[in-house]
Amino acid sequence: MSSANGEQTASQYIEHHLQNLQYCSGPEGWVWNVREVCAGNFMAFNVDSMFWTVTLGVIFCWLFRRVATNMSLANPGKLQIFIEVVYDFVATSVKETFHGDSKLIAPMALTIVCWVFLMNLMDLIPVDIIPEIALLVGIPYMKVVPSTDVNITFGLSLSVFALILFYSFKNKGVGGFIVGELMMSPLNPKELGMPKIFWPLVMAFNFVLEIVALVAKPLSLSLRLFGNMYAGELMFILIALLFGSILVGAIGPVYGLIGVLLHFAWAVFHILIVTLQAYIFMMLTIVYLSQAFESH
Repeated sequence: MSSANGEQTASQYIEHHLQNLQYCSGPEGWVWNVREVCAGNFMAFNVDSMFWTVTLGVIFCWLFRRVATNMSLANPGKLQIFIEVVYDFVATSVKETFHGDSKLIAPMALTIVCWVFLMNLMDLIPVDIIPEIALLVGIPYMKVVPSTDVNITFGLSLSVFALILFYSFKNKGVGGFIVGELMMSPLNPKELGMPKIFWPLVMAFNFVLEIVALVAKPLSLSLRLFGNMYAGELMFILIALLFGSILVGAIGPVYGLIGVLLHFAWAVFHILIVTLQAYIFMMLTIVYLSQAFESH
């Protein structure tokens, strides 16, 4: 079977679109996209994911700064109104969910939801356009959706996890967090009236449970976003593959129209996924940090 570009097989087409542009360190120095060297290499950088992540972050900062410096109360433009709606929505979500006292949470929540949304939104660009342009300038691989790279989503979640630990220790103290929260919950031996001889065993059991729950927070944040966006990208690739291969058949135009309709339908549905995943990432971050501020 030929793919949408007319030369690769179906498996090669899919593999090409799911391959990152990598720069990694090997025995003979730094190399570009050498599978034997880069596969599983800790010192491998997904250059395309990093490029698009930084680029979209710069676009987000530039856009919001431009609106903020040129805002008008008397005659606001459509973009200003839209950003104000987004700002009010995030501010309301933080006010209703976060019960601590920090000036960092609201700006961070706004950054997360907008940045993740922009990264997810790249999935709506037809899968062949940017990779084909990259090929014309000599770049063999180009993944344009940063949130389909687990390294990017895990990096975001680790940043949130670092803040969870920081505020947990800051607000509860070392003893309050490690002993009071990790070792005395959910089974509090004192409240249950257990003999003190059993306390170390119960506290060790609590500690294992709570450590698992604590580590699950960054894992759930990263893998939920990555899994949903990766599946969405794969669906677009499969639809593009189907659309490209059936056009060469005798009844290609009929099935080609079906392919276009499928692509459009999935894109419309995927807009919901793109928005929902950004919202979920933001809300879970707010909830986790709110728990870190609870001194009790």
